[in-house]
Amino acid sequence: MTRQGAVSADLLVIGGGIHGCSAALHAARSGMEVIVLEKDTVGRHASGVNAGGVRRLGRHYAEVPISQRSMQIWYGIAELLDDDCGFQVSPQIKVAENQAELETLSARAADLRRMGFEHEVVLGRAELRRYLPAVAEHAVGGLACLEDGFAQPYQTTFAFQRKAGSLGVRFYENTEVAAVRRDSGDWVVDTRNGRFRAARLLVAAGAWAGQLAGQLGEVAPVEAIAPMMIVTARLPRFCDAVVGAAGRPLSFKQMPNGTVVIGGGRRGRADAASNLSEILFSELQLTAKTAMDLFPVMRGATIVRSWSGIEGRMPDDIPVIGPSARHEDLYYALGFSAHGFQLAPAVGEILAGLIATGVTEAQLAPFSISRFNQTED
Repeated sequence: MTRQGAVSADLLVIGGGIHGCSAALHAARSGMEVIVLEKDTVGRHASGVNAGGVRRLGRHYAEVPISQRSMQIWYGIAELLDDDCGFQVSPQIKVAENQAELETLSARAADLRRMGFEHEVVLGRAELRRYLPAVAEHAVGGLACLEDGFAQPYQTTFAFQRKAGSLGVRFYENTEVAAVRRDSGDWVVDTRNGRFRAARLLVAAGAWAGQLAGQLGEVAPVEAIAPMMIVTARLPRFCDAVVGAAGRPLSFKQMPNGTVVIGGGRRGRADAASNLSEILFSELQLTAKTAMDLFPVMRGATIVRSWSGIEGRMPDDIPVIGPSARHEDLYYALGFSAHGFQLAPAVGEILAGLIATGVTEAQLAPFSISRFNQTED
């Protein structure tokens, strides 16, 4: 539909990552006409280069209710998207390498029980080895979500896109936003490929979202970071869980084909302006060392490739989710700080409901953009 010289819809979504695609799908399911604008291609950045962890384990306490709802959606992801997304239920385990770390993990599990959540369980030394028989001898225990899992990032993001497209969502790729403004009660977005117009606007632009928020008079101090990943050659089966470490960065899993995917927080260099990231091999070596320390079997593994990608991080490491603090009909989903993949199904559902009705039962106050003290009029 065209209105006042612009391609128009009920909702414009800026950003074709998994959160933008999820929100677009859920909005379309609620009857809204939706357009998604993506400056590159769908899934080009964080949504396609992450480790694919479908993880409730270790979440910031404010994220736990959203993560729990998202897990419910993940269990039925094939029905929602007509694609299984490579999703597999698999224990997520954070390994304690000393008694102090195990005590910290135990205290967290107790905190969650007091909050009414029992999905994280403490594993003693023997229990840990039932799930991780190849773990190093020095490991003393761990914390686990036994019904978490993992999925394939690109496959999942494209599945959200395809399903949204089947419901009428229009995707405009290679369409970088130049300017955003209000006009006659609508949001007007100018791009190199024309003008777009809608009553409601969702900014879900990853590491580039802070620039857009700034155009709209709001502070969203998004830092571009470059998480790094390693993939090894195939090894005989030795691990059926997704593994982290309590005291140092690690995300570790053996895929069904025997390859091992390793990441977990060590970063390369990110340059959002040029759309490029760079691997820092000195940091990647530390990731490899952690994997070998926890799984001695990895000492003979061959690395076949590595990569990095651009992700948006917030100063407090939790995202911005919800309405603008300054403008009606403006919403944000940004700054997922390298742990947004699992949250995406529920975040899209929550935002679509909020955008369609103006209300939500989700507790979004901790994720408000107002926490960054934007200036007042």
